[in-house]
This record gives sequence, structure tokens and C-alpha cells, in this order.
Amino acid sequence: VAAQNVIKTACNEDLTIGKLSIKSNPIMTNDVVSLIGVTGAVEGQVIFSLGDSVARYIASKMMFGADVPELDEMAKSAICELTNMILGNTATGFSEQGILIDITPPSLLIGKDMSVSTVKGDFVSIPLQFVTSGETFEIDVFLIDSEKE
Repeated sequence: VAAQNVIKTACNEDLTIGKLSIKSNPIMTNDVVSLIGVTGAVEGQVIFSLGDSVARYIASKMMFGADVPELDEMAKSAICELTNMILGNTATGFSEQGILIDITPPSLLIGKDMSVSTVKGDFVSIPLQFVTSGETFEIDVFLIDSEKE
């Protein structure tokens, strides 16, 4: 829900959420990855995995329709800001339920054939699709309940 709200506000786009699935370690990502750590009552990583065209589409929307032929520094900053806003809203939602978490600043990784793995566990993958353009991207979430560790 946080992703839907932030995308609507920042990009003026509606999102549909696809069927959740489990991805085993390691996971293969798209060409653009924003990685945000989560600490507190739950710990782990949230990975936004975007194709290059999706990342440029989002950056363009966030920059009021500016042409984004490549991921320059401004476009990269826009992607990081969007993912930071989504996780910030998520942290607020958790807080309202009495679950306190903090998030790290996003790290942006760009490259081909990247894989990400965790020490243990699997990822929950949440596919998202823009209603207008049909562009898709995924949020892959690996979280553990740190109070049970």
C-alpha cells in the first residue's frame, strides 16, 4: 500500500499489485537496484529491482515529464528518493502498529546479471505494474523478526 500511495503522489501513476511469490537465494535482479536496509523490530533488506526503461520512466515522472534518455545523476537521485519515500511510509505504517523499525539510506546498484543473496532465508517478491504504461518492476523483501533471533 505504501508503494501505491507514494507512486500516486510522486509519479501521478496508479499501481496494481501482482501475486506475491517466494524467491530462493540467490535472486537475479534487473539492471537497476535500489537496496534499503531495515533495522529494529524486524531486520533485513528491501530490494527494488527495476529494468533500465522502468527506472528512466519513474525518473521522468518524478521530474515532471523531463526527458530521461539515460540514468544521469539527477535520475539516479530520483530513484533513490522514491524508494526512500516508499520505505519511509512503510516504517510509519509499522510504527502505527507498534512495530518500530528504522531504514538505511538507499544504495543504488547498476549493472547486468546481478545476483543478491542473504545469509539465510528467502525473499518475498511483490510485482508491481503501472496502470497507464504497463511498465512493471518488483520489490523483493527479506526481513527477519529480530526479537526471535
